[in-house]
Amino acid sequence: MSVKKVEIAVVSFFFLIGLGLASYMNTYETAPVIKSDDLYKTIEENKSEYERPAEDAWIDSVWKKTPGINGRIVDVQASYEKMKKEGKFNEKLLVYKIIKPEVMLKDLPASPIYRGHPDKEMVSFLINVSWGEAYIPDMVETLSEYQVKANFFIDGVFAKEFTPLIRMIEEEGHTIGSHGYAHKDMAKMSKQQAKDNMELADEFLFALTNQKVHYFAPPSGSFTNHTVEAAADLEMETILWTVDTIDWKKPTEDVLVERVRTKLHNGATILMHPTEVTAKSLPALIEMIRKEGYRIGSIDQLLSPAR
Repeated sequence: MSVKKVEIAVVSFFFLIGLGLASYMNTYETAPVIKSDDLYKTIEENKSEYERPAEDAWIDSVWKKTPGINGRIVDVQASYEKMKKEGKFNEKLLVYKIIKPEVMLKDLPASPIYRGHPDKEMVSFLINVSWGEAYIPDMVETLSEYQVKANFFIDGVFAKEFTPLIRMIEEEGHTIGSHGYAHKDMAKMSKQQAKDNMELADEFLFALTNQKVHYFAPPSGSFTNHTVEAAADLEMETILWTVDTIDWKKPTEDVLVERVRTKLHNGATILMHPTEVTAKSLPALIEMIRKEGYRIGSIDQLLSPAR
């Protein structure tokens, strides 16, 4: 064999060895963890304790349109990778895969919404506004200090008269909803009359925020099926409440906070207005709710399927 052929053969030999080594390393890096590992087994044996089924949105006989909630399953492989450095099971390092509901709120027929999912440890502030302009700045400032996003349902006439306040609320990232126009009794209106009233309010709110209004709170909570259907035709959900501060009766601060505390529950919607006692009670109210173990979120957050 010539020297040249020997050199070619040697180069080819080492080239093939290199390919084999690279293939081996690649196989090693992507090979699954051996499932007989004790930690892996422990995760598999305990995962059912931490998994939750997804629940579809439904129309409750009492609480009407109710959002679903995400489920979760444990990603055993990913959880193992996070735990193997410690070499022991640690529930805080579990990795989950989210399972979404098959039926969402938008898939349900028109119906009012009173609350979030009963397993969701979150509440939401519903602030109906057709008066009380003197107290809104203090309330918005408190919400900002505590990093709370609330929901302001604005009357169209109020929006027209107090434009700077609406823009301030919107700039702080709060949800702007509709409270109709001129605080009329929706229960006394036909479907078309209710729709006309809502459209008029929406025009003013859209002009101020350049955002589509997605939620409607009927004045005084007075409504009929026609009201809910009119709102649905305008792509709005009708929002009511489960906890009432009754702040318009001018209770003391302690009475207002205790009234809310005794009625708190998962998914609660807490009705309030821009009154003097509400503005003064808001810090204590927020602190109490958090101490009781609840998060405070916007209506979007409350009604989302996220846990």
